[in-house]
Amino acid sequence: MRWIWIAAAMLGLTMTVAPGISAAELNVLAGGSMTASLKDLGARFEQVTGHKLVFHFAGTPDLIKQATSGAPFDLGVVPIDVMKDAAARAKFGPTVDVARVGYGVAVRAGAAKPDIGTPDALKAALLAARSITLYPESAAGAFVLKTFERLGIAAEMKAKLKPQAGPGDIPKAVASGEAELGVFLTNVLAAPGVEVVGPFPPALQQELVFVGAVAAESRNAEAAKAFLDYLTSPEAAAVMKLKGMTPG
Repeated sequence: MRWIWIAAAMLGLTMTVAPGISAAELNVLAGGSMTASLKDLGARFEQVTGHKLVFHFAGTPDLIKQATSGAPFDLGVVPIDVMKDAAARAKFGPTVDVARVGYGVAVRAGAAKPDIGTPDALKAALLAARSITLYPESAAGAFVLKTFERLGIAAEMKAKLKPQAGPGDIPKAVASGEAELGVFLTNVLAAPGVEVVGPFPPALQQELVFVGAVAAESRNAEAAKAFLDYLTSPEAAAVMKLKGMTPG
């Protein structure tokens, strides 16, 4: 229970609902690849504050649609690509970097690990694979597809691809043998039944940044800001590291 009092000090709050302020239900738009981290951190925040978090996990295109749909929400913890859409950006206040993570390749636990240490080696491994899985309806998926284009193998990859409906389905497909390789964010690939081969080679690597921001029209802005502050605390940073992400 010691972390509760540490968190309270970090946030400058009692971390219980302050007198005269009712516990709020916060609707949070969130990148699907942050599911593990946010569910863990959200549960801790709820326990201490009395607020309730309702996460709406989705890929970038869907997050943009949700942000601009007119439906009320209180906070976003989303890929920075969401903020590149002008209409979506207008729905948020100032942003803060929450976490980042790079891309890699995974195989079924116990399977032979291909060499992916250079662009040419990664290209050869992808061409040799019988099947490859990813989550295309996301900023991360779009980057993977662009990487195939950079390697000059986009056409060859089309017949191999096994698209998934969400990030969490990628390691499941690899673990079950549905797909030989999983190619996505490394935090998503680190899952039971799967082994991460390694990151993309430096010449092809890029980190996907997740940013947090309170909704411009949130009716629970104070509580939403408290959760955002918690996501940038040392305690949250430790959890994100355990989940395979780099804080900030």
